Amino acid sequence: MRPGLLIPLALLGIPILEIAVFIQVGDLIGVFPTLAMIFVTAVIGTALLRHQGFSLLARIRSETEAGRIPGAELGHGAMILVAGVLLLTPGFVTDAIGFLLFVPAFRSAIWRGVARHVVVMEMGSAGRHPGHRPGHPQDPVVDLDEEEWSRKPGNPDTPWNGKHLN
Repeated sequence: MRPGLLIPLALLGIPILEIAVFIQVGDLIGVFPTLAMIFVTAVIGTALLRHQGFSLLARIRSETEAGRIPGAELGHGAMILVAGVLLLTPGFVTDAIGFLLFVPAFRSAIWRGVARHVVVMEMGSAGRHPGHRPGHPQDPVVDLDEEEWSRKPGNPDTPWNGKHLN
């Protein structure tokens, strides 16, 4: 399956799946208990988001103060945020996925799969990564001092000469 097809398929498939589950659950337990369950999961999701979010912020702060990059913590934070949004979205399928994302072992399994494709680089004081070597062919930054550059008169017909502003 093409990656670009996944999002439109999810945007169409998830609401259809949610409607089907709503109908099944509503038929099984009734309309009002179904609506009450949706409300209760939103309240529980908000409480979990608050508790795990503050706990995660404390871990990020301690990692940063220890001089380490909190890459895994930031990944877990993104998943907790997604979990909170899913639990606030009405539906049983999104609630199930949201509750799974609040389970640390589940998030760790996802992070292990994602971490292979993520590179976290620490930026130095000059905005460059620690392995930066000035003048290296792979270096995307050209740093010139004042005496190394000058303005030369250019093409008078260019739209960038400022004459069009008059």
